[in-house]
Amino acid sequence: MQLLHAPFRESTEGASLSEQIAGSWRRCCLEYSLDPARPYAPTVLDAAALTERCGRNAELLRIAAAEIDVVYDYIAQSGYALILTDASGVVLYRRTDPTLADAFQAAGLMSGADWSERRQGTNGIGTCIAENRPVIIQREEHFRACHTGLTCFGAPIHDPAGALLAVLDASTLNAPSAGATLEHTMALVDMTARAIEKRLFVQRFRQEILLRFHTRPELVDTQHDGAIALARDATIIAADDAALRLLDSSSRCDLIGRRIDEVFDVCARKIAEPARGAHTASQSVRETRLGKRFFVSLDYGNAEPETAGLLTRPAGSPRVIRLAPSGWRKSSLTLEELAGEDPQMLRNVRSAHRIATSRVPVMIQGPTGAGKEVFARALHAASDRAAAPFVALNCAAIPESLIESELFGYRSGAFTGARREGFKGKLLQSSGGTLFLDEIGDMPLLLQTRLLRVLEEQEVAPLGSETPVKVDLRVICASHQNLRAMIANGQFREDLYYRLNGITLELPSLAARSDKGRLIRDFLAAETSDGRPAAIEVEAFERLLTYGWPGNIRELRNVIRTALAICDGGVVRLSDLPSEVRGDGDEAGATFRTSETRGAQSDAATASAVGAQTLAADRDEILRTIHDCAGNMSRAARRLGVSRNTLYRRCRQLGIPLRRAPAGH
Repeated sequence: MQLLHAPFRESTEGASLSEQIAGSWRRCCLEYSLDPARPYAPTVLDAAALTERCGRNAELLRIAAAEIDVVYDYIAQSGYALILTDASGVVLYRRTDPTLADAFQAAGLMSGADWSERRQGTNGIGTCIAENRPVIIQREEHFRACHTGLTCFGAPIHDPAGALLAVLDASTLNAPSAGATLEHTMALVDMTARAIEKRLFVQRFRQEILLRFHTRPELVDTQHDGAIALARDATIIAADDAALRLLDSSSRCDLIGRRIDEVFDVCARKIAEPARGAHTASQSVRETRLGKRFFVSLDYGNAEPETAGLLTRPAGSPRVIRLAPSGWRKSSLTLEELAGEDPQMLRNVRSAHRIATSRVPVMIQGPTGAGKEVFARALHAASDRAAAPFVALNCAAIPESLIESELFGYRSGAFTGARREGFKGKLLQSSGGTLFLDEIGDMPLLLQTRLLRVLEEQEVAPLGSETPVKVDLRVICASHQNLRAMIANGQFREDLYYRLNGITLELPSLAARSDKGRLIRDFLAAETSDGRPAAIEVEAFERLLTYGWPGNIRELRNVIRTALAICDGGVVRLSDLPSEVRGDGDEAGATFRTSETRGAQSDAATASAVGAQTLAADRDEILRTIHDCAGNMSRAARRLGVSRNTLYRRCRQLGIPLRRAPAGH
């Protein structure tokens, strides 16, 4: 262990290492337990694993390789190798002087090699990843003794969302120890990385409206300008790092979700009008906050379909879309991941970030299956309560007789059948964290009164106890129902509604989302279980695009998961989709829209009137679906995208008579 720490101790005592390098050496010693003098065999992916990883980064490789090849022509025969790695440090592409190929190979700079700090110690690639900023690692600054002949220049490449995507590295075996040459090389590498980022951004949003801007007109539409992607209603859906710098914004959250006329003195309606393929010449505008002058151009995207660039078609076979496996399949997603590129969702995320650290109560409205609980969990994770519990209670899934004890808890012996040790209710469990009340519209009126008192006094008395307990509550509620209409009908307390409704976030139905195609591709990539690329025939993909999705995102994920499980050869075909998605059977499920979706689109001033109309429409829709299902309530609930308990409760609320299904159904 003494040997392990020796180089770190000697270098830091002599103050010969920068803090950046010293920090890397600490990680090598304390986190990775690397021995600088010990020879380690390089970690290199086999051919199959490297091919799979290159396929996963196909777009990055196509764009980056073109830029690297151009730069290499300028530095050929200068003794440098240009190397592209993925975000984990695995070499995907390199250009090397042929006369030095063997020397770089011997140094471990080969395709498939893992150059993360954990494997190779301090180096231009691994330390760039760890620091997420450009680095120069010269000779003896490398942690491992076998790399002290190298000088490396690493620059990060970020994706359009700002996450680390790759590293561009220039390495040499005979670099000068200091001087202008080092600075020039670092500038060249960093400039090339920024050019790759810009091309990735433009390619990623090629079907959207792209606004490019700079303070100097000659730099508009170059790699030096700022780039902002706009949805067709002129809502900002993405911005690159250059845009943030030019607008003095500290975070993408300052821009994403806003309309462009909130940032520049332009007419959003006119921006949204021109046809696809149009391109405007540079024109002068002013930034709205400080009046700073910019020159901008607008590109209205091409007419390529959603599947452009993803198709493969071997001779004699149908067109197939292939997607690399994704790491998106995880238990919780961030607000940004949930938003995708839909303007309404981006506005929701912008609002959520602004109130995340406050105690403002949040009401999430949206149709069943739209992801209300997932959004609530992401909001909790973005708040200052993230380390405390997130406690969820679905008011529609628990019998009315049990909701009170679930929410308030009870003392030992409070009632027959109670646990001997008592029960700590959801309110107490969530104290200091977040309480999520799903389907709040299904909470009984008497319980609504008790909940209102708890929220006002911030204390709760468990059943069977006369001593209240102080609680620290942050409440997020959700409902797919039109609560204003329920208030008008005496089904929900108005005072509780205003206590819970600090801010309302309305989640759109899947059918209404402008980024539905990307969501389908993301879910296909995320649901692959064996590491192989997902594949789907174009006909099946287009059917997923056009289907109405009454069950929203929950239904989409279930359909994709099932189709991938039953398909032959790893390719989802039209025959692998359910009959209702294929359009073979009754279309009632595809056209069903809950009253809450329609109500969410109405103006607040006419909510009661619209609510009455939508309740009538909802009643007709439910009656028709029950009739089509021959009275089978389980089948009707599945078709409507709600739980069986919720359907029964909704029938009672709407005065729908319930009959047993005929035998055989």
